[in-house]
Amino acid sequence: MNKAEKREIMDGRKMSRAITRVAHEILERNGGAESLVIIGILTRGAVLAGKLAKIIKDIEGEEVKVGLMDINLYRDDVNFNPDQPVVRATDILFDVNDKNLILVDDVLFTGRTIRAALSQIIDFGRPKTVQLAVMVDRGHRQLPIRADYVGKNIPTAFEDSVRVYFEENDDVDEVVLYPASDKKTTAKKSTGGNKK
Repeated sequence: MNKAEKREIMDGRKMSRAITRVAHEILERNGGAESLVIIGILTRGAVLAGKLAKIIKDIEGEEVKVGLMDINLYRDDVNFNPDQPVVRATDILFDVNDKNLILVDDVLFTGRTIRAALSQIIDFGRPKTVQLAVMVDRGHRQLPIRADYVGKNIPTAFEDSVRVYFEENDDVDEVVLYPASDKKTTAKKSTGGNKK
């Protein structure tokens, strides 16, 4: 890959600051951690959820329950995809009823991933609120969905690709924009950023 054709949007230090800010915003809006549960959308949304929970515990001294969600079978394009979706485990081992549920993903794009996640959440109960936290909002919504907490807003062309990498999965913390002209060369490990 021609390194000149990708653009680093955030390095690890900027990501860490943004995640800490989002954790503080969540606590301020919800009056602390007591009513919170956090659910991260696999894969990188789950990593981000864990990071937020750790920071919240460091600030409040209170552990927040964290669940993981695979939305593949809830996607509205599952019937149009000739390949069977790879289904991973959804792990929500706590009551979501009457909780302030923080839904976490890495990249907010069209809104279709979040729509699928909301459909799945209803199968687990009726939270008091569902609030959305994302590392990156890149615009181009196709559904009336917006994030309550955003690490960074990034203007993009629809055909661009935005990738969020976390050290836990990718050996590096960074947010990278790949312009559409370089799209065929972005087959790195991530799945975040294109079908969101």
